[in-house]
Amino acid sequence: MLIEFSVTNFKSIQATQTLSLVASPATELQEQNSFTTSENGVPRLLRSVAIYGPNASGKSNLLEAIDFMESFVTESSKEGQEGEPIDVKPFLFNTVNRTEPSEFEVLFLQEGVRYQYGFAVNCTRVTHEWLIAYPEGRPQRWFEREYDTAANKESWYFGSKFKGHKTVLQETTRSNALFLSTAVQLNNEQLKPVYNWFHQKLRTIGVGGLGPTYSASFCKTEAGRKRILDLLNAADLSIADLKVEMMKFDLTDLPSDMPEPLKEVIRKELDGKETPEVTFLHTMSGSEELVALDPDDESVGTRKLFTLAGPWLDVLDNGHVLFVDELNNSMHPLMVRFLIGLINNPRINRKNAQLIFSTHDTSVLDNELLRRDQIWFTEKDAANATRLYPLSDFTPRKGEALEKGYLKGRYGALPYIGDVRF
Repeated sequence: MLIEFSVTNFKSIQATQTLSLVASPATELQEQNSFTTSENGVPRLLRSVAIYGPNASGKSNLLEAIDFMESFVTESSKEGQEGEPIDVKPFLFNTVNRTEPSEFEVLFLQEGVRYQYGFAVNCTRVTHEWLIAYPEGRPQRWFEREYDTAANKESWYFGSKFKGHKTVLQETTRSNALFLSTAVQLNNEQLKPVYNWFHQKLRTIGVGGLGPTYSASFCKTEAGRKRILDLLNAADLSIADLKVEMMKFDLTDLPSDMPEPLKEVIRKELDGKETPEVTFLHTMSGSEELVALDPDDESVGTRKLFTLAGPWLDVLDNGHVLFVDELNNSMHPLMVRFLIGLINNPRINRKNAQLIFSTHDTSVLDNELLRRDQIWFTEKDAANATRLYPLSDFTPRKGEALEKGYLKGRYGALPYIGDVRF
């Protein structure tokens, strides 16, 4: 369960920006849209959060930041060698920030324990990394490493509660890899719950994350196919059935004009592997015959909903945290409301999955769908840097017409549209 995420000096984000999923004391939709945990020190949390803002205001960059953090945690110890660069992108509209590390920190709940984990990296090395655990609500600093640029020296700290071969783990950790990732690769059991939260609990769509293949794989079992079909038809898509075939990838399927180096990369990844392909079956008027349509023949909205269906069921089944960029793209507003409603329904969302999504769909700004503390905004300041802030900064009244207020500019985060002369 996600409690809070902070990021500093990443892409359009300059100063530290923090997204919190801690619920306010407000009572509206409290039982539906928020939940409590039995762990000490963990407040009531929100099931979902919507992020609004004009184009290029930094919504996607915020989601890319959590995606980068997840990827670096899961891959830094396995990918690359000592001295290879780290593909992190600092804020470029300031000469100081260009050379400063990017920093990421997350507070989360995993297996009954609250954790506070973060790291800072530049393009060459990890400059800072730390982990604080709160078993029974009491803080324990398990480890911390920090690089002193002036002295060209890295200092380490291990708390008395940290278990494992400290010297071996420290000496094995590369400068451009995380200690967390390295320790888990070397079978440190104590840190596995922290690593597994990133590896197993986080899901992203629209920022380099899951694609339609995931939903197709979900359909390989009869039970999974039926659940995907039920979800699609609950959104009134009138699909009679789904047919799934396992197809072997063949290099000859690639375009003839594709560059050879790219073909070679794809060959290493996919050649000879089986991937599921889905055909959509529709009823024919006055006949029992079913008409088969390839995904390319379906509407963009149908393909988008199919792409979301598998991950949506997965996060609901397992209590994952799902980040979706531009949830409204190619989707009817009622479909968007339908998907959000599944997350906000405690009878369906029994494992307290969470959804963080960006959108331009202002119809979601509805007091019957979202609480006031579930709405956040992004906008650029005079320095071209992203500012993330909650609706609660404006202390809106209970029942306030939020969509109308937003479109009138009451909360900011609107595009500036000037005059055009033809």
